[in-house]
Amino acid sequence: NGGNGNGSAALSLNPSHPPENGFVTPETNKEPDLLSQIDGGVLPSVGGFGRFQKQLIVLTWIPAIFIGFSQFSDHFLLAVPETCAQVQRNNSDLLPNVTQAILNINVSNASNSINASSQCICTQSGCELEIGLEQNVVTKWNLVGDSAWMVHIAKFSLLVGSIFGYLVLGVLADWIGRHPVLILSVIFMLIFGMTVAFSVNVPMFSTLRFFEGFCLAGITLSLYALRIELCLPGCRFSMTMVANFVALAGQLLMPGLVVLCRDWQILQAVVICPLLLMLSYIWIFPESLRWLLATQQYNRSKWIMERVAKKNNINLEEDAEELMTELNQALPKQPKKTCIVKMVGTRNLWKNIVVLCVNSLTGYGIHHCFARSLTEDQPTSIFSNFYAKYYTMGGTALASCVALCPAVGVMGRRGGLLMFMIITALASLLQLGLLNLVGKYSVHLNIDNSGTLNSNFSMAFSIIGMFSSHAVSNLSIFFCAEITPTVIRGGGLGLVLASAGFGMLTAPIMELHNQKGYFLHHIIFACCTLICIICILLLPETRNRPLPETLGDGESYTRQPLLPPRKPGEQRLLLTKTESREYPGLELGIPEVQ
Repeated sequence: NGGNGNGSAALSLNPSHPPENGFVTPETNKEPDLLSQIDGGVLPSVGGFGRFQKQLIVLTWIPAIFIGFSQFSDHFLLAVPETCAQVQRNNSDLLPNVTQAILNINVSNASNSINASSQCICTQSGCELEIGLEQNVVTKWNLVGDSAWMVHIAKFSLLVGSIFGYLVLGVLADWIGRHPVLILSVIFMLIFGMTVAFSVNVPMFSTLRFFEGFCLAGITLSLYALRIELCLPGCRFSMTMVANFVALAGQLLMPGLVVLCRDWQILQAVVICPLLLMLSYIWIFPESLRWLLATQQYNRSKWIMERVAKKNNINLEEDAEELMTELNQALPKQPKKTCIVKMVGTRNLWKNIVVLCVNSLTGYGIHHCFARSLTEDQPTSIFSNFYAKYYTMGGTALASCVALCPAVGVMGRRGGLLMFMIITALASLLQLGLLNLVGKYSVHLNIDNSGTLNSNFSMAFSIIGMFSSHAVSNLSIFFCAEITPTVIRGGGLGLVLASAGFGMLTAPIMELHNQKGYFLHHIIFACCTLICIICILLLPETRNRPLPETLGDGESYTRQPLLPPRKPGEQRLLLTKTESREYPGLELGIPEVQ
């Protein structure tokens, strides 16, 4: 019986044993070769993080500022003049206040009053824009009053287009490569982006903005994947954070660009035209070497390796003889590509990606709740000014990215994500619960000016929540890029970025419904933060670890203890040495011979 028990235990460790519970075990290499050790073998052989790789990283940073311009252009192109916005907010509460008795007495006068107040003709003397533009989409086509819903549809367009772009082009990046997706996205971005400036009506504007968002998603995703696949483990996070800082620079410089342009059509053209420079990436930017090797495209890999080595002044035939011999032997192999759908058959990988997608969605979704509390709940504060609100959000995002660097450096990806999610949950719960208690018990506690105290607490919690939720969103996206294998990294990034887009989409949805249900909306996302805190504990740590290349590598990324062991390399045993001697089959991994 003991032999049979050991045999069954060892048999479960045998790779040839049928998969349990219907899961498909991804194929793994029995003997790791040099070509599969990209971070530890291939990249160091062609120069590591050499001069040529650094030049390519800089080329991924430069477009980030134009991406920042495009992502925040809606704040200016679709800004509603303050007088018009005030009239629309007042009209939403006007009709319910008119009682049936008054309507019966003087129905014609009431109707005329309502119709007069619901009209807001945006003229130069009446409703002027306070954002630096003389005219934008709202003032050009008078999208106020009964036509105000078109503004929200136009805001949907860019976000919905981005969501579809992340999902579709992410899969395409795994199939045809990162470089073709980047170039095609740039070409169509130039076409659709420039055509937006010549829109003749709102439906044309909204439709073109949808396709502009679709192409913008392709540029963002492909650059993100190319950047992270160029780097060695020690510099992945820092290089990504520099790109985030450049994108934030675009956000903060956008108001100055608006003042210089003065007209929305000129602004749109100025934002899009610099992307013409990215057409040179057709020749100067190569395909991802990591993706080519992971998908067994060894002929193209050899050509790029020789090009990179030449740029870094390395002789592959002398300095990497063993690697080149193995590469030449692998040349006859056929390419092997993988779709993101195959992650469904894995045990751990799909759970990790889903957890990070939920984190990303929650971070961006609750960010809107905090931003709304900061501005709408305190109309008399400084945040009622457009520029104060805009730069507060930009400054909070900048501070968040600055805080991310030391936090992730000390605590790692999982620890940093957990800390910022806990801060987000606390800020949300305190804002929802504590402020109501202050107002309720202010009389019993002899608190004077409870309204002012409530407002100050709300402002503080809103800023803290915006700060931490922005960090959660950024770190979730980066974490997913590290945890997803190279063969499906485009699809994994597409999923987490699309989830972030769904979170951002809650803002125009709430505006479309005039913020009705806002409190429930905030409660739902506050509950999601609590769920995310538990799920984050299930994630593996990826700091200083090589990127997974295949589905098998991704499955090997399993959860580790949150706290480090007492001594380096210490591993707690499930059985003592005395007990383990009774089960020699468990130690050797083979059945005990009777």
